Formats: sequence, structure tokens, C-alpha cells
Amino acid sequence: MEEALAGVSFDDYAGSWLLRSAVERGVEVISEASRHIGADAKARHPEVRWKDIAGIGKHSRHEYQTVDSLIIWKAVTHDLPILKHALLAIRASLER
Repeated sequence: MEEALAGVSFDDYAGSWLLRSAVERGVEVISEASRHIGADAKARHPEVRWKDIAGIGKHSRHEYQTVDSLIIWKAVTHDLPILKHALLAIRASLER
């Protein structure tokens, strides 16, 4: 998603059905994958809003008609980098 949104403003994002659809699908995939991370790993990264990540995917799958582009935008531009950092740390701890 980083590459897809590089140099993209919120207005560009909001104005592109294709980009919004791709990002929303990516959020769904990330959300579902987050549900399979163990509780111990999640506990080591309280800075990640794990419950919200799981919930946003469920919302976009089942309440897609009410998905707010600004909420998705804020999630991928603010929360996604925090999640990425935590996941890289989790992966590194598993490789030891």
C-alpha cells in the first residue's frame, strides 16, 4: 500500500474509485491477517490498535456501503506504519 499511496493526497485518493477500492481490499487482507497473530505477540506491541485493525476489516466487508474514505485514509497513513514496525519486530523475534 505504501507504493500505491506514495505522493498521493487525500483528495487524489478520495477522487479515485480504483485506488480506494484497492486500498480498502488491502485493509481487509491486513485486518484478517492480524486476527492470526498470537496474543503474546500482540501484548508485546500495545502501541498497535489490534482490536481496531480487526474491526475495520469486518466493517469494510459487511458494512461496505458506509465505509468512510477519510477513516480509511487515516488508518493507512497513520496506523499502518505503526503496524508495519510492530510486525517487522515480531518477525525478527521469530527469526532468532
